[in-house]
Amino acid sequence: MKTFAELTHFAGFDWAKDHHDVVIVDRQGQVVARYTFAHSAEGWQKWQESVRAYPALGVALETSSGPAVERLLESGATVFPMNPKSAQTYRQRKAPSGTKTDQLDAWSFADGLRTDGQGWRALAPLDPLVQELRLLCRDEVQLIEQRTALVNQLQQALGEYYPTALHAFPDWTAAHAWEFVKTFPTPEALDKAGKRRWENFLHRHRLYRPQTADQRLEAFAKATEFAGSPAITRAKSRLALSLVGTLLTLEKHLQQYRLAIVELFARHPDHDLFGSLPGAGDKLAPRLLSEIGQDREIYDLQGLQCVAGTAPVSFQSGQIRLAKIRWHCNKHLRHAVHHWANCSRKYCAWAQAFYEAHRARGATHASALRRLGQRWLKILWTMWQEGQPYDGERHARNQQKHGSWLLKLNPTKA
Repeated sequence: MKTFAELTHFAGFDWAKDHHDVVIVDRQGQVVARYTFAHSAEGWQKWQESVRAYPALGVALETSSGPAVERLLESGATVFPMNPKSAQTYRQRKAPSGTKTDQLDAWSFADGLRTDGQGWRALAPLDPLVQELRLLCRDEVQLIEQRTALVNQLQQALGEYYPTALHAFPDWTAAHAWEFVKTFPTPEALDKAGKRRWENFLHRHRLYRPQTADQRLEAFAKATEFAGSPAITRAKSRLALSLVGTLLTLEKHLQQYRLAIVELFARHPDHDLFGSLPGAGDKLAPRLLSEIGQDREIYDLQGLQCVAGTAPVSFQSGQIRLAKIRWHCNKHLRHAVHHWANCSRKYCAWAQAFYEAHRARGATHASALRRLGQRWLKILWTMWQEGQPYDGERHARNQQKHGSWLLKLNPTKA
């Protein structure tokens, strides 16, 4: 990978699922090549052959990940991802009339890189372990979102024909709730099974509690008194069983994902550093590590906070001065930091005090967590640069040394 000053040619790359458009310009802005190639083995071979004439080539495109980016990096090009907002501006600069074609996009990206690229950050190839961990974590989140959607559908179906089952279990992301529907798919099946089988089910799934068992058993005994009509029951019970089967299969795959993520995370040199973060746990710590990566030179503190979406966007016009939420950021890192900040309140008294102080000033729950995340990233960045795990006592000493405003609220919480 070459520095911007070493580049002699600049390519704009307009990518798609089945083909890619390329325009290459020299340092004077003259177009020296333009072509389209298929997203196939033959197409990428054409790319490899064509770029041999440009050993110092920079490439600008509207994404920072995906198969196209991987192949561009493999070809030896220096890759510069573009923000979609910036890409739109360069496009409009070339065609104020609103004309849009793939070749025009590629040309505008190439010329934008040529004129303004000295301030852009090139992509560096990821460490294979971090890359695999990042993909596994992102895919796990997508599968969890699918599980949530299926659970919502299941609850809606049960509400129509089987209210007793719906209200018997407060947590429908737990497999024992799905097993209940699988074992007793209708109110009639539950009534026919009898009390002994109800008790066996509760004992088998370790749900038998003196404080809740009698209430559950009483509700089971009255299941048929408030239920859907026979037609609705037949239709919706079929749907419920289908959803339960899908959920149980999905849960097995999620467990396999979790084992793979834990294994990869344990192998990374920064495992102890990210694993020490209060509230991160075995789920959020790998996500934070995979999104931040291993390159200590890629971010300064403010850069990390901007990429994570915790740093506000300043807006000033005349007498108007505003600070707005930052929407253009790494959404995966943003979500991980948001959840981490929320979980940290249970483990760090100062984090809870910080959150409560901002809530008292009128901040929303999300805004207070975003500000707490901003604070946590400052701590994490220092840990990351020094390669040291979190030290609560050191943090307390630093608060005392710098006279943190948290100490004025309640010294015991800081």
